[in-house]
Amino acid sequence: MEWFGDSGYWLSRLVFQRALAALYLVAFLAAANQFRALIGERGMLPVPEFVARVPWRQAPSVFRWHYSDRFFAAVAWGGVLLSAAMAAGAGDAVPLWTAMLMWAVLWAAYLSIVNVGQTWYAFGWESLLLEAGFLAVFLGNERTAPPVLLLWLLRWLLFRVEFGAGLIKMRGDHCWRDLTCLYYHHETQPMPSPLSWYFHHLPKPLHRVETAANHVAQLAVPIALFTPQPVASVAALVIVATQLWLVVSGNFAWLNWLTIVLALPAVSGTLAAGLLPLPDPPEFAAPPVWYEALVIAVAALVAVLSYWPARNLLSRAQAMNRSFNALHLVNTYGAFGSINRTRREVVVEGTDEPEVTPETVWRGYEFKGKPGEPRRRPPQVAPYHLRLDWLMWFAGISSAYARPWFLPFAERLLENDRATLKLLRSNPFPAQPPTYVRALVYEYRFTSRQERRETGAWWHRTLVGEFLPPVASARDESRT
Repeated sequence: MEWFGDSGYWLSRLVFQRALAALYLVAFLAAANQFRALIGERGMLPVPEFVARVPWRQAPSVFRWHYSDRFFAAVAWGGVLLSAAMAAGAGDAVPLWTAMLMWAVLWAAYLSIVNVGQTWYAFGWESLLLEAGFLAVFLGNERTAPPVLLLWLLRWLLFRVEFGAGLIKMRGDHCWRDLTCLYYHHETQPMPSPLSWYFHHLPKPLHRVETAANHVAQLAVPIALFTPQPVASVAALVIVATQLWLVVSGNFAWLNWLTIVLALPAVSGTLAAGLLPLPDPPEFAAPPVWYEALVIAVAALVAVLSYWPARNLLSRAQAMNRSFNALHLVNTYGAFGSINRTRREVVVEGTDEPEVTPETVWRGYEFKGKPGEPRRRPPQVAPYHLRLDWLMWFAGISSAYARPWFLPFAERLLENDRATLKLLRSNPFPAQPPTYVRALVYEYRFTSRQERRETGAWWHRTLVGEFLPPVASARDESRT
């Protein structure tokens, strides 16, 4: 079938696959480094307890058959190695069926992790990585021209990511409609970046321009992805540019990077070759019949499953970041339908004194990414994902978000649990565990330019109240 492949997109596919593999590597690395404290056998939300109460059909995973921390580590580190190999081009050095199998292993391994990750993995970019990874299985390698149907499915995915995010904003907080949301967003976003302070202090008219440009980029530009070239390529490059703006202004794990990667297959290699000194496309062999049939079947499957996200896009009660099936295929996306006007942070402290009195000296735990010490500049974290830090942001919004895991977190601090302390930037009690741990809520705001010059602080904070009263370890419950 002559229509099946388009050699003009060979370079776009190559870059897409290598970049997607690199993001898989980041995701598996984050899982390997953080799982013991979060979902391990002695974690805050242990996998064995989860799989015992949740049926298979709701969360299929290899960890249904067996779970141990050692086995989880083997899966996660195996994912790191395989994704590194794919990023280096291993998929193009093997037969087509072998490359497809390698991509399928990456997808199945990460699906297994996400489906037992519970609230720690309840982020839209997890489903986005899985959906993109599933499509990558059928995108082929250098043995065959990129399948046209898969290129269109990738555009459909990118469209849902951008258009869904645009609609949820227009249907949500009125500040998106009156162009004032960015008066607050850079300051109240989950994890500010090193440049967020500067973005926050941009003139308000420029914030309004930013907001208006965002609406254009998310509501108008995605439609152009389905137009002929070169318009589709221009639309994809506009999306790349706007995502890079988000990359430098905040830390959103791999969400922005993956959106950039999804835009690449929409860029015509033929058009790029006319502007850049690129090599000619290779000569591709005719695709096997079994491969053509499989790609057509996958396209039909995605078309059927698209009913639910398409209906969601058209609904006034639009949901964001939702999977309609346990395999995370053809999901709905969207972010920041509402914007916080103030930032509340949960600050965790401990003391080694035997009794709590009004004179007790408390020392704070510092997290790797989230704000804590006011003089500490927000770090660059993305595309790496600090799961505990993100959940701490949600805890500052409402204690309900933290109810399942916060007390177990405090208990592990009282034990100086090694795996838990690895998730933190600093431990104020390296010699022996604290006798008590508590948590307070502070309202944070970025300092003004004058305050920054005078104090060197990036943040100013004001105590709001208590989040968790002082608790002692189980070894001395009488103290509480």
